[in-house]
Amino acid sequence: MSRAHKIFKTLMQSRADNSFEKELIKYIGPELLVIDDFGLQKLTHQEANDFYEIVVERYGRTSTIITSNRHVDEWEVLFDDPILANSALDRLAHNAYQLIIEGESYRKKFHRSVL
Repeated sequence: MSRAHKIFKTLMQSRADNSFEKELIKYIGPELLVIDDFGLQKLTHQEANDFYEIVVERYGRTSTIITSNRHVDEWEVLFDDPILANSALDRLAHNAYQLIIEGESYRKKFHRSVL
């Protein structure tokens, strides 16, 4: 499991030392990739392109789980290019299962029971 911010940061840094392809493969290759905390903030142009690349390369071959505090309907506005957003999100939605957890945060509930 990797937080979205960390994935994007790692890929950005890998461009500086020319290890981008090697780093990208780490996210494309696994049978299951869990991207945590997606969409906490708007994606930069490069982050949106990197996310698209990961989604496209994994599409139809491997499984991806994405956790987010945003409803899926809010994801398109995270991208600066609506066509790129639609293309990535369409691939994610195809054959996807969506679980929406409503109510109070589990961490908040756990914290109260400890006190």
